Amino acid sequence: MKSLFDTTSFKCSKLVTKSYSTSFSLAVHMLAPSIREAIYSIYGFVRFADEIVDSFHEYDKEYLINDFEKEYYKAMEMGISLNPILNSFQHTVKQYHITDDLIQAFLKSMKLDLIKSTYDTQTEYEDYIYGSADVVGLMCLKVFVAGKESKYEQLKNEAMRLGSAFQKVNFLRDLKDDNLVLNRNYFPGIDLKSFDENAKTEIINEIEEDFRIAYQGIVKLPMEAKFGVYTAFVYYKKLLTKLKKTPYYEIGNSRIRVSNYTKAGLLAQSFVTYKLKLV
Repeated sequence: MKSLFDTTSFKCSKLVTKSYSTSFSLAVHMLAPSIREAIYSIYGFVRFADEIVDSFHEYDKEYLINDFEKEYYKAMEMGISLNPILNSFQHTVKQYHITDDLIQAFLKSMKLDLIKSTYDTQTEYEDYIYGSADVVGLMCLKVFVAGKESKYEQLKNEAMRLGSAFQKVNFLRDLKDDNLVLNRNYFPGIDLKSFDENAKTEIINEIEEDFRIAYQGIVKLPMEAKFGVYTAFVYYKKLLTKLKKTPYYEIGNSRIRVSNYTKAGLLAQSFVTYKLKLV
């Protein structure tokens, strides 16, 4: 039965989410059950593409990402893929009217990671973030607003700013690995050699402004999505606070994390805030 295969496909996307990101998985679990599967499927798709370009060093990455793209479009055409991640994602794309320009922008940024190691201008930096993060926020927004175009347009900018904030926090947290392991530098004019307290402060100020604008959209989200998105927002804000308190030279030498104990406390705090309708 095709329905059993589809159910299994969505379970695979959920498993990918839980395996790769406990924090994001926790946030998704705070969404209404009616939209969780769709968000899991989006995460599964973007996670696999990201893994291809970031982790599969022993293999032909260019071939793999191009094949992944081809198989996705086959799935869209046929309405099925034997790759369960692509099978669940194509269902979500069709159900929530996720436009192809978002998919293409995302894949473009992923492919850039294969050929580009530095982003020298603000325009290059912003274009990469749009494709790697902003459009993922927009895909999720399509699900949150149930494909309603007017609501989507109303919250589009804030969703993009939230995606930008999350990505920039990741860039700052992963500064060492991006530079030394993947030989990438996303921040224009800043690498491990030039990174100092002033550079750190400038980046953090930029992220805080993204968060400020993003919050204005979170409070306007449908109830089905608000608590889950707010949970992710609180977690990343906490991570940014830790980065802010960390001397610049330690950011370049270690990976800052939020403990599971702290995550549990943030979840409780988010729940109380949500229930008191303070968000």
